[in-house]
Amino acid sequence: MKKTITTLVVAGAVGSAAILAGAYSGLINVGADDPHYPAVHAFLSMARDRSIEARSKDIEIPNLDDEALIRGGAGNYNAMCVGCHLAPGVEQTELSQALYPAPPNLAKIGIDAGPASAFWVIKHGIKATGMPAWGKSMGDEYIWGMVAFISQLPKIDATQYQALVAASGGHQHGGGESQTHNHESLDGSNSDHHGNAAAGGESGRRGIAAADHHGGSAPEADHHSSSSNGDDHHGGSNTSTKGSSASDHHAEPASNAHTHADGKEHVHDS
Repeated sequence: MKKTITTLVVAGAVGSAAILAGAYSGLINVGADDPHYPAVHAFLSMARDRSIEARSKDIEIPNLDDEALIRGGAGNYNAMCVGCHLAPGVEQTELSQALYPAPPNLAKIGIDAGPASAFWVIKHGIKATGMPAWGKSMGDEYIWGMVAFISQLPKIDATQYQALVAASGGHQHGGGESQTHNHESLDGSNSDHHGNAAAGGESGRRGIAAADHHGGSAPEADHHSSSSNGDDHHGGSNTSTKGSSASDHHAEPASNAHTHADGKEHVHDS
């Protein structure tokens, strides 16, 4: 028995040393375009699901059929989630194609693991997946609004989606909302890069923007822009309109345009 235990300990030490040596040598490819081995993916998925289940089991679920709650969640979802999790009428975005693990298409599956689990994930995020912890800036009532709205997503079409977003009041969650900067949408319209289609009837006419899940809805300022003194948070300053929150410090001439492999021209901020 003693010999068996000794053998197991030695084998474990050798295995651990081999794994550490492989990791230190750079043998493990951490590129997002190189998927996990099936066994690794299965293990990580199990660990994630069990972790969420254990931490969300005692969460009390409010009335998710409340129309005001659903309506409020529509604006926040459109501002913060479309770029990764898509929406009716939005089949794919640059983010949804590039992230690994691939974010689930909530327009098709809605709430698949239960409302309590969805609330926990939105609030706390998931490590090393690109899913942020929105609870750092968003109150619980607004998170429940997103849960309520997501539960309705598979039941609505693009027109209904746009109507709910238009009636929602936009990106709001009690403070900490990010400002925005402009980016071209999937259909080429000039819309909010971080989640909102162009204001008013423009969103209804042109469709849903290809949005980044980090964004806000306020059209007047870049979410990377400075405070009221005009200073850029990266260390520069807005010399042309110092003190004005309405200017985008990333704005550049059209020479910043670039063309993707699909032949479409995109204008990115510097």
